[in-house]
Amino acid sequence: MLLAFDTATSRVTVALHDGSSVVASYAADEAMRHGEMLAPGIARVLADAGATVRDLTAVAVGVGPGPFTGLRVGLVTARTLGLTRGVPVHGVCTLDVLAAEAVDAGLEDFAVATDARRKEVYLATYAGGLRTTGPLVVKPLDADVTGPVVGRGAVLYPEAFPDARGPEQPDAAVLAEVVQQRRFELLGPDPLYLRRPDAATPGVPKRVS
Repeated sequence: MLLAFDTATSRVTVALHDGSSVVASYAADEAMRHGEMLAPGIARVLADAGATVRDLTAVAVGVGPGPFTGLRVGLVTARTLGLTRGVPVHGVCTLDVLAAEAVDAGLEDFAVATDARRKEVYLATYAGGLRTTGPLVVKPLDADVTGPVVGRGAVLYPEAFPDARGPEQPDAAVLAEVVQQRRFELLGPDPLYLRRPDAATPGVPKRVS
């Protein structure tokens, strides 16, 4: 039993794969509520499949890039499950998850752009179904890509990406299949940050003289 989930975008998506196929899935599009939605989502897919955490043999998690807070929710949960159950945890670049679904829909040469906020996107390009550049964070008009663009970023910035295609958000069912079939590079459960988080630890106070 492989439990897969991704919290690197505004969507929380969870799926359970029994080794042959995805047997249960869940998705919630509620931005800024990742911490509230992930645990119920995991509980729901396990219940739908008649399984428990004791049945898990591996965990898969999207490692971003994505906003710091949401991404951290997924990664901390994945690491905790892996440690407590003694099972491997596989990370996958979230843009690769979107790319895998795009390839299955017939695309070969395209880009993936997700919302990076601050009027920027996380961007990667693919040729023949393989990632060729990125991921990186750029202003949409600086992306300099032509042809189809998959992901929420293309929808948000049509002036930069006029040929927007689906999928718009990642799907944990696809993430599970990517891990099962080793379709893209498997990573450790570490965040793929492309810039520093907005919140920062205050520096040492200056001495008053």
